[in-house]
Amino acid sequence: MKQPPHGADSTAPPAPPSAREVFSRALPTAETFAELLAGEATVRGLIGPREVPRLWERHLLNCAVISDLMPRGASVADIGSGAGLPGLVLAIRRPDLNLTLVEPLLRRTTFLELAVSRMGLDNVTVHRGRAEEMHSAPEWSEGFDVVTSRAVAPLDRLARWSLPLVRSGGLFLAMKGSSAQEELDRAGAVIRRLGGVQPRVQTVGAEWRSPPVTVVSVRAR
Repeated sequence: MKQPPHGADSTAPPAPPSAREVFSRALPTAETFAELLAGEATVRGLIGPREVPRLWERHLLNCAVISDLMPRGASVADIGSGAGLPGLVLAIRRPDLNLTLVEPLLRRTTFLELAVSRMGLDNVTVHRGRAEEMHSAPEWSEGFDVVTSRAVAPLDRLARWSLPLVRSGGLFLAMKGSSAQEELDRAGAVIRRLGGVQPRVQTVGAEWRSPPVTVVSVRAR
């Protein structure tokens, strides 16, 4: 068996009390995912070894709380899913959501498929490919209720990939940091040209995280 990189800790830290509040009955599945991130994802180079001690605060809870912005039963595409952040976390916390994880790299989709199987998630589809290739594909013509992503690209480029996949009235939700408003200001013209309306910066999860998670929200016309 391949050994973890030097300095990697293959054991996930214990779930903090806030995780039980956020994930509720799904906490055991979230703990399984935390172990997969600490082990398999680290071995495969999808998570840096230094991230393991802060998996819950920086990754799992961070991603989970954005599901508060998603309507019940929504179809959701996670663009550039990587190690399944935020897509797999959303699927764990919200079994009512239908997730499509979009990722072009084989080593990442291999991990995603392993994680979906290991956790027994029946609300997740893994799609190997690029978001822009989906724009004209017949099977994606209906679009998604929500298209989201985390730390994938600058907002203007991300909007070009994501907004064409959002059905009318749906949401484009981009997880961003402290410069979210500046990015939104710079990307405003691109967002409008792509049919995005009501762009704004929101924060979620303040009751569980400090600081809360910052999200750029755009509705599709």
